[in-house]
Amino acid sequence: STNGSSLPENATSPVMEFWEREVLRLSDSLDELGPVSWKLVLCLAAVWLVCYFCVWKGVKSTGKVVYLTATFPYAMLFVLLVRGATLPGAMQGIVYYLKPNHTRLADPQVWMDAGTQVFFSYGICLGSLTALGSYNKYNNDCYKDSFLLCLLNSSTSFLAGFAIFSVLGFMAEEQGMDIAAVAQSGPGLAFIAYPRAVAMMPLPQLWAVCFFLMIIMLGLDTQFVSLEALMTSVTDLYPHLIRRGRRRELLLLVVCVVCFLVGLVMVTPGGLYVFQIYDHFSCSGASLLLLSIFQSLAIGWVYGAERFSSNIRDMTGYDPLPVFRLCWKYLTPAVCTATFIFSLVRWSPLALGKGLVAPLWASTLGWLLTLSSVSLLPIWAVYALATTPGTLAQRFQFLCSPTPVSSPAFNHISTSSSVLTYNPVCAFSGKPKEQMVELIQEKTT
Repeated sequence: STNGSSLPENATSPVMEFWEREVLRLSDSLDELGPVSWKLVLCLAAVWLVCYFCVWKGVKSTGKVVYLTATFPYAMLFVLLVRGATLPGAMQGIVYYLKPNHTRLADPQVWMDAGTQVFFSYGICLGSLTALGSYNKYNNDCYKDSFLLCLLNSSTSFLAGFAIFSVLGFMAEEQGMDIAAVAQSGPGLAFIAYPRAVAMMPLPQLWAVCFFLMIIMLGLDTQFVSLEALMTSVTDLYPHLIRRGRRRELLLLVVCVVCFLVGLVMVTPGGLYVFQIYDHFSCSGASLLLLSIFQSLAIGWVYGAERFSSNIRDMTGYDPLPVFRLCWKYLTPAVCTATFIFSLVRWSPLALGKGLVAPLWASTLGWLLTLSSVSLLPIWAVYALATTPGTLAQRFQFLCSPTPVSSPAFNHISTSSSVLTYNPVCAFSGKPKEQMVELIQEKTT
């Protein structure tokens, strides 16, 4: 009860009602997509337009934007954390957040979601880290950067949990409900829990603007970094075609328009369900686990953990800890494989919220989305195996052996000695890619 009056069992908070009925106009099932919401279409178009202009000049413009989009959310998170901790019932939510439920450890979906969160949060197997890291100087201390990234990322997620669950505890006490019923997961959580805390601050309109500006910045961060990774990969693959004139800008425009058109199905009344299926199957879960298995095997066994460690020593001047070689060769592929198999054995249809479960056709479509990205690896492997000369054993051995010039240190003087300094054979500056492209063009023309 609240203020001496009892609430009906199906009571919903004004925040949740506004989110589901006004913003999303959420339908009752996935079968009821409905017409597009033109308000959301305009928002979708505006986001892709901003993303285009953030990326169209390359990683330099992206890096400048990140200074704002990556730091402002921390200020807002601190404000929300302080406000949430002072609300009545906040301690109840924090206890719920910190108290483990050991029975859920037998649920494969928990392990799948945990692995997905780690992969997606750190950008592992998505190409973003590889693409952005390719712009670093050769002797950049990537080893230290990795430690700082892991520490900062995990700390941010942990602190954000306090800010969220303190507000959820307040909402549970206010509505007279169990916190487990209030703490529903899903993409709408940030639009339900946080606005509740913002509404109780002094000058709520000002803080509401700052909060939703933070949400936009966090979304843009992920969006244009992923887009930059795609553009970097394609540009590096065909530099002589794309780095001429305005071709890169035109290609980027085509990619943004295609992504906008694909996103139209997600701004319908049933679009949230489509988004959940796409998020669960296409860019997370099984697809990322399979990619991580292939990638860890390629690094640990095909390229070689010792060779990889030697490359890091040449770039940084010191060896990584021996435990990392064990992780590259054994622990990472074993854990990812076990998690993937465990999730298949205990697989169950995706829960869409509000008691809804993804129908068979939606699950089938989801697995096709998973195969659309993962299947490229075996298809390319079979193609390479079929087009390489020699016997089957010779072809397999050749394709699973790194070439002598595959090491990034091949054209560099070693930096592992304290006497030697970084001195590449080619006089690269702060723009190694651009200068390499110019060298390629000079040799081919």
